[in-house]
Amino acid sequence: MKPFFVFIGKILLMLLLSAFALDFVYTTVFCQSETRNKVESVIHSKPQNYDVIILGTSRANNHFVTELFEKEGLKTFNYGMSGSHLFETSLLLKLMVERGWKIKNVIVEADLNLSNEKRDDGTFGRFMPFMHQSKTITNHFKKEADFMELYYVPFYRYLKFDEKIGFRAWYKTLVNEPTNVLQHQGYYPLGHNPNANMKNNIENLKPLRNRYFEEIKQICKANSIHLIAVTTPMCSNVKGMDYFKKVKALYPEIKEYEHIVEGDQYFSSCGHLNDKGARIFTTKLLDDLLKKSLLLHNE
Repeated sequence: MKPFFVFIGKILLMLLLSAFALDFVYTTVFCQSETRNKVESVIHSKPQNYDVIILGTSRANNHFVTELFEKEGLKTFNYGMSGSHLFETSLLLKLMVERGWKIKNVIVEADLNLSNEKRDDGTFGRFMPFMHQSKTITNHFKKEADFMELYYVPFYRYLKFDEKIGFRAWYKTLVNEPTNVLQHQGYYPLGHNPNANMKNNIENLKPLRNRYFEEIKQICKANSIHLIAVTTPMCSNVKGMDYFKKVKALYPEIKEYEHIVEGDQYFSSCGHLNDKGARIFTTKLLDDLLKKSLLLHNE
């Protein structure tokens, strides 16, 4: 019986050593990459100076045309991330501040994402390779139910978030396969989709006094960053548009732009403008902000 337990012990030891080795190899590769996604570009950045940083979900990533801000002399980058929630948006802003960024204005898309305080595993997985290198990431994640196993069990986080940081992502990072995520100063233009579903139902959504939006407000206040929160356009056939009235009642400071672009020809899907629509939206937003002197410039 004793040889059997010795055998099992050796297998467990080999598995543990393999897990530590794989964790080290994966982490080393991911921690040397700077250009494959917006998370690692911020984590590896030196102090930056920006007039405008744009934050939010895909409804920020696809809606705010940074080129139009630049034409007004505003150094701008769009850090909207498709699939993200305010959980990740708040964390990304914390990392910018931690790295000494000087930001005059943060424009944050605050509309449908106010309806939940959960993390998005697809987006949050991109932070996982750096959780032992960043106290900011660790502290942001500490209250999650699976924190202990993800933090202390070697290689487990790479298995848990395999879609974003598994072998395929690791290999692409190792060979430095290029992506277009950081092109156009972070703005990702969408084309016209003739087969898109131009209907949506948001009747079941309810905006919250969102913990992570409150964090964003506190971070901006503490670091003298001018915060501009806006809603962004929806297509014409949406049930439950009174959701946006509830947003305004909860947060009167949020500027309303959900109706500013009319015509489904300007949408790639019901919740996402195509490039033409995004340019109309950004132009109208900029006109309003500049006329009312709501954008601060770096000196």
